[in-house]
Amino acid sequence: MFDKYLIVEDSLRATADGFTFDARLGYYRGLGLSMIEDIAVTIDQQPVPREAIRFDETGGGGAVPLTLAEMETAYDRRWKFGGIATISVVQSEPLAPGSHSLTLSERLRVSYLPFPAINADAKTMTLAA
Repeated sequence: MFDKYLIVEDSLRATADGFTFDARLGYYRGLGLSMIEDIAVTIDQQPVPREAIRFDETGGGGAVPLTLAEMETAYDRRWKFGGIATISVVQSEPLAPGSHSLTLSERLRVSYLPFPAINADAKTMTLAA
């Protein structure tokens, strides 16, 4: 339902060790971070290894970014509905300027659903030089 809003437009940024972008939760309520079972990212059709993904539900607001493995036991942190999180990808080189295709998939564990909720978005984004 909220899939097309997961990746925040024009939020792709290069970093010294990879890239970041901003994302929204694909659910109508907030969730504890331990209830986010997986986040999958591809850039230019190349899947990003799970170990390379970092997550900050405050959007750079001071929280220590977590690995996906650390999120499994993050019982005291919550991704609020409408909150903008920053997803970072650590790789050997920064992302080159230009156009890039980015996909994001969120696998969520919702207490009253007998199956995981999977939401996905894809966007082409331009990284300025």
